[in-house]
Formats: sequence, structure tokens, C-alpha cells
Amino acid sequence: MFWLAVLIALMLSGAMALAWRIALTTGQSGRIDAIWAFATGLAAVVAAAASAGDPLRRTAVCVMVAIWSLRLGLYLWRRAISGADDPRYAALKQSWGETASRRLFLFLQNQALASWPLVLTAYFAAGAPRPGLDGRDGLAIALFALAFAGEAIADQQMAGFKRAPANRGRICDQGLWAWSRHPNYFFEWLGWLAYPIMAIEAGYPAGWLTLSGPLVIYWLLVHVSGVPPLEAHLSRSRPAEFAAYAENVSVFWPRPPRRSRSLAKP
Repeated sequence: MFWLAVLIALMLSGAMALAWRIALTTGQSGRIDAIWAFATGLAAVVAAAASAGDPLRRTAVCVMVAIWSLRLGLYLWRRAISGADDPRYAALKQSWGETASRRLFLFLQNQALASWPLVLTAYFAAGAPRPGLDGRDGLAIALFALAFAGEAIADQQMAGFKRAPANRGRICDQGLWAWSRHPNYFFEWLGWLAYPIMAIEAGYPAGWLTLSGPLVIYWLLVHVSGVPPLEAHLSRSRPAEFAAYAENVSVFWPRPPRRSRSLAKP
């Protein structure tokens, strides 16, 4: 366990150091999030494969984490290389001024630390002591599949909206984005709930540690690096349109919009 922890620490820290260097040399900070997704997925797969659980459950967890990581990482990478600097990181670097390079490095090392609860979630879910796969595992896999599909659909809806010339400068309020201002974040969080379903059971106290994954993801997305900087950017760049959108659409939890409307380009 000690050497596994050392290996994962080196993987995560090294990956975010690489992300820091790539962001500085390319000017495309969006690549940071893609590298984080790849690194976290790889570390979680290594941890799950090294657990003491049933081989079928270990395989299921490895597959779930791997396809989550690959889809999210590839989507973020393609988006980053085709656009300008990520506005969230751009705002941070501007606020840091001359110390931006050093502070970005430390910020990304903190992101490496934030990956640990996700890695532990995969490790303890894969290590659940039940033999074989049962109905709880089936429920967990079904929830993961629902969340995976929901996040992919939300990302594709946003990408399609941005490709349409008529939508330039507008905020996407169509499809899942009419039910939540951040449906991709909601489904990202929902997918991590699959692992506690697998792991929490009587006689396996470590299973409760799998709640750390969804708790940390929720905290990061809703209160730290997801919603706050993105909505601050939208509020600065499109204040009137964003105010109308925020008035009608839930920030995170999906619900029907308060009223049907099409937000006009300011």
C-alpha cells in the first residue's frame, strides 16, 4: 500500500507539473483540465487494479474510471486546442500578476491533491469484499451509464450550439442547458455516486470512504473551480443575458425552467 501511494503521488504531481509547462508554452490553459482528467483516471485505474477485491468488480471499476477519463480528457483537449485561453485560468493569471507562473504551479499541485479522494473512491469500491457482481453492482453500473450519457449529451449540445454562427455571443439555453446552468457538472457529480453504491455495506467500514469522491467533486465544481469562476466570467462578459438566464435556470440541480424563453443576443 505504501509503494502504491508513492507511485500515485508521483503520477499525479508529475502530470500536473507537465500540465503547468504545457499551459505556459502554448497559452492554452484549457489543456490543464484535460491532463488532470487523464492523470486522475490513470491513477484510479492503477489503484483499483491493485485492490484486494473480486476480479470482476475490480475490472468493472477500472472500465468505468477509464471510459470516464478518456471521454472527458479527449473532449477537453479538443476544445482547448481549438480555442483561446480558458477564461477561468486567464482571470487567475491576470489577478496573480508577476507571480502567475509560480502560483499556477502551486495551484495545479493542489489539483493533484484534490485527485486523491477520487483515487481512493475507486480503490475502495474495487476492494468491496463481496464475491462476484450482484444487483448493487448492476445498479451502480446503470447509474454510471446514465451519468456518463448525460454529461456527454450536455457537452455535445453545448458544442453544437457554439458552432452555429447565429449563436455567437449568446448563452446556451437549449436542451439540458434549459434545466441546469451546468448540466455537465451535475452529471459529472452523479457518476461518482456509483462507487459508494458498490462499496458501502455492513462489515466494510472502508466503503464509507467512497463518499469522499462525490463530496469532493461537488465541492470543487459548485464552490471552487467550476461554477464560481465560469459564472463570474459570464457575468462580466454578458451581464444582461446572464442575469436573465440565471433568473430562469437552476444553477446545478436540474429542474424545469421557470418560464420558456429564448435569450436574445445583447
